[in-house]
Amino acid sequence: MHYSWNSKLKGEFEKPYFQELTAFVNKEYIQNTCYPKKEAIYAAFDFCSYENTKVVILGQDPYHGPNQANGLCFSVQDGIKHPPSLINIFKELQSDVDKHYPESSNLEHWAKQGVLLLNAILTVRADEAGSHQKKGWETFTDAIIKTLSDEKEGLVFLLWGGYAKKKVKLIDNTKHHILTSGHPSPLSANRGYWFGNRHFSKTNHILLGLGNKTIDW
Repeated sequence: MHYSWNSKLKGEFEKPYFQELTAFVNKEYIQNTCYPKKEAIYAAFDFCSYENTKVVILGQDPYHGPNQANGLCFSVQDGIKHPPSLINIFKELQSDVDKHYPESSNLEHWAKQGVLLLNAILTVRADEAGSHQKKGWETFTDAIIKTLSDEKEGLVFLLWGGYAKKKVKLIDNTKHHILTSGHPSPLSANRGYWFGNRHFSKTNHILLGLGNKTIDW
């Protein structure tokens, strides 16, 4: 985790729930196959410093297939087949900002430009979606969202799907910009709730208006 987050999250690290969460995660990684790799659990905070954060994309929990999850929501390691949600993200990117469909499925380059790719739950057991829900991760990541909302101004929050939209209560919409749409998963996208949201160009338009550098999606 980039050092800039330490002072912001120190209080959370010291709370009993986080100690219990850490013990649970350590045990799970010893007894089961879990994703992402242990050293990548906090990758979202490695590549995107607190100071540099200007866009926040919220996911739910990591991909649970072999070698997929890399600690950044919606992102997978290069060389891995693009998951359906990521395919739809890239299709919207193509039509929105006229960008070629990316070869790389790793979204590190977004994170390095100030896009916090934050899952609500940072770990998962192999082949068991949602298996690490309600163990403390949600409390931790909610605290991150609220800290960002309270202490920064002019962030762009992209809330895709019902789960992410519930986090709106943590965000001060008088200080920040919130863009919502359906989830990029095929179930939602094929019903017309994802394609055409133009969130990538809208985000850059907002950033320009704030005098910030745009994201090279």
